[in-house]
Amino acid sequence: MVDLDALITETRNPETNDIDQVSTLEMVQKINAEDKKVAYAVEKEGENIAIAVDAIYEKLKNGGRLIYMGAGTSGRLGILDASECPPTYGVSEELVRGLIAGGHEAIFRAVEGAEDDRELGKKDLQEIDFDEKDALVGIAASGRTPYVIGGLEYANSIGCTTIGVTCNPASEISQIAKISISPVVGPEAVTGSTRMKAGTAQKLVLNTLTTATMIKLGKVYGNLMVDVQPSNEKLIERCKRIVVEATNVTIEEATHCLEKTDYNVKLAILLIQTGAEVEEGRKVLKECDGYLTKAIQMIKEL
Repeated sequence: MVDLDALITETRNPETNDIDQVSTLEMVQKINAEDKKVAYAVEKEGENIAIAVDAIYEKLKNGGRLIYMGAGTSGRLGILDASECPPTYGVSEELVRGLIAGGHEAIFRAVEGAEDDRELGKKDLQEIDFDEKDALVGIAASGRTPYVIGGLEYANSIGCTTIGVTCNPASEISQIAKISISPVVGPEAVTGSTRMKAGTAQKLVLNTLTTATMIKLGKVYGNLMVDVQPSNEKLIERCKRIVVEATNVTIEEATHCLEKTDYNVKLAILLIQTGAEVEEGRKVLKECDGYLTKAIQMIKEL
């Protein structure tokens, strides 16, 4: 039997006991009042998040991957964060991956019983050739999902970096993971509906893990995402704006330089800032492992 009484996320919220009897506006205000608590809960986990970012960065820098694993809402949040990394930061779809109990079907609808299978967590990791070079983030609001526990235990057994993201600090996952991130958001506005505050907290944490890691990998110049992929009209225009912001040239000049570089934003900025030619810029960026600031300095010192 699962002891839900022991889980903070499952307790009843005294602030919303009458949420089914108030006006629509009051209902919305009560939910919003609870949502306001989420960012503060995540803030308190800043040190643990930073430790996790540094650990993930080391793995990715040395050829490893970041794997998210969860069930239900938690699994979907991992898949969401992973799917947004390639267009935003120009990385391979394999670099950050999300696994969900029940597989592809579970992204869209509940697959009953999948989250209760510890062996399935291990099996899903083995199927993607997960090994010691990789980092695993197990996500579970309750901190007790067997699927995630099975994955974390397997990852620990082969010497991987393991990180737990839960909203119950004394949970089993918090004890199993080598690094534990546990924002305590308290009881939900609707008892047990952890897609609400707990889900929001998890999304904030995952956003920070990948964003900070990508910054450390040289995917950001200032606060501009210079490895963005021009895969649609909006992103093409964003490429132009980023070059303009970074170099203070006109939109026409930015467009011209982007066309020369096949819409490689990082290379376009480098050429404008240094006056280098395309092939020289490509070579230096490669030598600098894609770190734009380092590449600009190198060319200016030549």
